Amino acid sequence: MSEQLTRGRESYKLRAWAEAYEAFSLASRAGELDAEDLELFAMAAYLTGRDDDYLDALDRAHRAHLEAGETRRAARAAFWLSLRLLFRGSIGPATGWLGRAQRLLERECECAEHGYVLLGLSQRHCHSGEWDAAYAAAAEAATCGERFGDSDLSSCARHLQGRILMQQGHIERGLALLDEAMVAVITGELSPLVTGLIYCSVIEGCQEVYAFGRAREWTHALARWCEGQPQLIAFSGVCMTHRAEIMVFQGAWSEAIDETQRACARCSQVGNRRAVALALYQQAEVQRLRGEFAAAEASLRQVSEFGADPQPGLALLRLAQGRTRSSVAAIRRTLNAHSDPMQRMKLLPTYVEIMLAASDVGAARRACDELEGIVRGFETGESGVLSAVVTHVRGAVELAEGEALSALVSLRRAWRIWQQLEASYMSARARVLLGLACRALGDHDGSRLELDAARIAFERLGAAPDAARLATVIPAAPADTAHRLSPRELQVLRLVAAGRTNKAIANELVLSEKTIDRHVSNILTKLDVPSRTAATAFAYQHHLI
Repeated sequence: MSEQLTRGRESYKLRAWAEAYEAFSLASRAGELDAEDLELFAMAAYLTGRDDDYLDALDRAHRAHLEAGETRRAARAAFWLSLRLLFRGSIGPATGWLGRAQRLLERECECAEHGYVLLGLSQRHCHSGEWDAAYAAAAEAATCGERFGDSDLSSCARHLQGRILMQQGHIERGLALLDEAMVAVITGELSPLVTGLIYCSVIEGCQEVYAFGRAREWTHALARWCEGQPQLIAFSGVCMTHRAEIMVFQGAWSEAIDETQRACARCSQVGNRRAVALALYQQAEVQRLRGEFAAAEASLRQVSEFGADPQPGLALLRLAQGRTRSSVAAIRRTLNAHSDPMQRMKLLPTYVEIMLAASDVGAARRACDELEGIVRGFETGESGVLSAVVTHVRGAVELAEGEALSALVSLRRAWRIWQQLEASYMSARARVLLGLACRALGDHDGSRLELDAARIAFERLGAAPDAARLATVIPAAPADTAHRLSPRELQVLRLVAAGRTNKAIANELVLSEKTIDRHVSNILTKLDVPSRTAATAFAYQHHLI
């Protein structure tokens, strides 16, 4: 055994993946790797983000097993080749490798490798939307894994069963299976590759059904696992993306931007275009919420370039820019493109928000009813993010319909859940609607308390557009008259602070763009500031918004 081969094996045991990869690479050039060493080389390549080298080494391991008459091991390698190609979107080659694995096992007695083929078949059914067939194959694979003591197989299969159940609307049953699969993950029973794959898939599944409590717990666990292996590249970028999404949800926006940038760099390094797009989308969300509209637009354009859908973020950006017609057209087109209840559930809250902004209360009510119908059809608990989303949407629609008392009940419940979840931005938005509901019921003191609390939260978050919109609801304190601005100029200043262009302001106030140009010029002169940005800063410093 050469020194390089020995070093490669030892580094692999120590989870020093980069060192193992380098040592195996040198040993490979000298022709020293047998089939098992090629499998270790492939794993080290994958974990250090060298996807093409992973496929090449695994292909060589497959052929080496065939030459040695190790049919089962060859079939297992063929399965992993198929799965990786499927994840890369290479459907034809993926199907071919899975077919080869099946053919190799035709004359073999029942073994764990048969279960891996069933996993591949289940994945293929999932891609076709054949959920019952997918679940049956995954259940059979799980049984096979337990029979032959293969923890990787049984955990993969159980987690896949959970994801399938969630797609079918059985949320609680599906989450329970994900939790079961995660027991093997956190106790270290699984191989590094399967550990990382299940971590990422479980977190993604939790986020899809708004199970952010679980997503947060598993993301923290994934982060600890990644941090314990400094040379791990493959899953760390995805972990950063998940962590950024949680930061956005909880209002840690500056930290989220830093995390998305690190995630983009790491995911680009391993060629994970989908993960890069997800990170860029989260970045765009923060930029939009801060009023950095040009930056948000650039980020969403990159999301599209990486092959992902920039909606509904782009529709919300158009709304924030005052381009309501474009926003309505975009969200209608996006919603109509999806028939799957899970996808529609994620889009309907944004659809309601945009329809209410466009004063189409009827469309908002229909969408609200559909959202409630979808959620009722799911087997899920009554608390958590999904409940907050539904009651928040319902309250907003009830308020628009003039049912202030009903809205108050719905919104109060939504606000409590947002508070419990530490979702500071959504909590502040609920308080705005609560304030408006109180005002409609004649409770002006209660209204002021709610609106002031929302204003403070928006200012703390840096949510400039929301703070500016709220300023049109809460009049500026009359004590500060040093600005010498007219009521109309104050109104224009607040819209400038929200990031609106002069053209958008003109459309909103039903004035000519030339008039708005003159107002902006007068504002800069009266405040003695050089730019729109400086005027915005003045407005915040003097509590004009």
